[in-house]
Amino acid sequence: MQTSHFQPRQFLPETIDLTDTAQLAPVFHRLEARLVAAASVADLEAWLRDHSEVCAALSETSALAYIAMTCQTDDEAKEKAYLHIVEVVDPWLKPRQFALMQKLAQSPLFKELPPFYAVYRRSVEAQVKIYREENVARETEVAKLSQQYQKISGAMTVQFDGQEQTLARMGRIQEEPDRSRREAAWKVVAERRLQDAGKLEEIFDQLLVLRNEIARAADFPDFRAYTFANYERFDYTPEDCLKFHDAVEHHIVPLARALQRDRQKRLGVDPLRPWDLAVDPDHNPPLHPFARSSELVEKSQEIFSKLDPRLGDYYAILRKQDLVDLDNRKGKAPGGYQSTLSEARVPFIFMNAVGVHRDVETMLHEAGHAFHALAARELPLHAYRGAPIEFCEVASMGMELLAAPHLDAFYSEKDAKRARRDHLEGIIKFFPWMATVDAFQHWIYTHPGHTRDERTKFWLSLMDRFGGIEDWSGFEEARARVWHRQLHIFEIPFYYVEYGIAQLGALQLWQAARRDLPAALNHYLRGLGLGGSRPLPELFQAAGLAFDFTDKTIAPLMRNVKDALVELAG
Repeated sequence: MQTSHFQPRQFLPETIDLTDTAQLAPVFHRLEARLVAAASVADLEAWLRDHSEVCAALSETSALAYIAMTCQTDDEAKEKAYLHIVEVVDPWLKPRQFALMQKLAQSPLFKELPPFYAVYRRSVEAQVKIYREENVARETEVAKLSQQYQKISGAMTVQFDGQEQTLARMGRIQEEPDRSRREAAWKVVAERRLQDAGKLEEIFDQLLVLRNEIARAADFPDFRAYTFANYERFDYTPEDCLKFHDAVEHHIVPLARALQRDRQKRLGVDPLRPWDLAVDPDHNPPLHPFARSSELVEKSQEIFSKLDPRLGDYYAILRKQDLVDLDNRKGKAPGGYQSTLSEARVPFIFMNAVGVHRDVETMLHEAGHAFHALAARELPLHAYRGAPIEFCEVASMGMELLAAPHLDAFYSEKDAKRARRDHLEGIIKFFPWMATVDAFQHWIYTHPGHTRDERTKFWLSLMDRFGGIEDWSGFEEARARVWHRQLHIFEIPFYYVEYGIAQLGALQLWQAARRDLPAALNHYLRGLGLGGSRPLPELFQAAGLAFDFTDKTIAPLMRNVKDALVELAG
């Protein structure tokens, strides 16, 4: 990783250790003194620039520690460095940052700032309203428990094919035509996950206690209400989410189940089992897009350069500065993510690539996030260089769909067509899962004090409501614990409906690109360039999209996806 500051520091010393609270203390004393002394709007804007510089530097320090820890969860030194930030630095920072935000909100000059600062002002006022100093210690414990979830998940391996295998690598076998081999692989993974089920339930019980305490301390009726305020969901409500679940059940679940019935017929199996859900239904071998991660990078560059030279230039920055860690290995945390190094104003992509098509989709997805970070890097406020998650995921999911016509960089024409079809089918399958995960959390946090048995019973009711037609007979315990795989439930509560809202935006972008690709790309990049400087509906509008997740939008989009699947099947 080769990075440097996007701009020279104006306020922070170059040599400061941002993990040493003794060195940070004078920085916050100076910030407070300058804020109190601000005598004009120009003074306050200068202060905001300096505060942004400090926030960006601190954010990058934390991001680098998290990246190092997730890249090697079994490295004690990296774990210790990350936990030092979680246990020492963050608890020290939070009350000091809050004190600054409180003074800023109380300043008469704050309300006189130009309209450009309206979204930031709203955010600061929301932060001040919900902050409670006694919650800092609880949030520290939550972060430590989340890290334990990462560690347990990252350490899961199985013996298969005569060697130790990560669970990510085992996922490849689910795409193989040999049904008995898929079944054997699925069972050994399910058994391995159940070995740690008790530990994960215990971690989650502790998280529930802490999160309910956090909500009560901040004077909210429950953790759901607290989280909606904390996530600054100004533009939709919990009730809107529940209606979204209903719309998914009405418009998308029947389509997802019809796809499964077609899969069952084409596979010639009865019943359809959990190990029949990823294999190609026409008995083709798994798509094999690349052998080495270097190929994934090179071919992705080819796609982005073809799609739009601006995107090609953005991706070249990742390559030039070595801002990726792609290969799956033992001890590496599961999943994939994009993190922004806020002072360098460059993105970093983390993945667990094993040579399957899902890796290509993950790269396109995380690259979309990376392009968002790069498009917004010129904005003066650190707070504006990120956007609401609901729009961030339009950047990533939209990129998956925009890039789909260029998958011939990885595949033959036949396989590229198959990959596009699989992707659209995956989007259909995603919505019921999103609704399941989100509805589960709505119930969990509005039913404090529930038992594990009650939680399991409700989870299974959601699997019945939104799930597929596959038969789990003999594996009821595994079905009851499927949610353990969803790291968002443990680490980022309620952060999942955003994917559903964004996917509707991405599908609208896809439709626009099918009509006029250059115009759609211009709208896309215009929206990304706004960062978080506009309210959520305005960001969607700038990208040429409607911020809507009701039947009005969902029904026609699903018809379009269904029509496209028919085209690809021809």
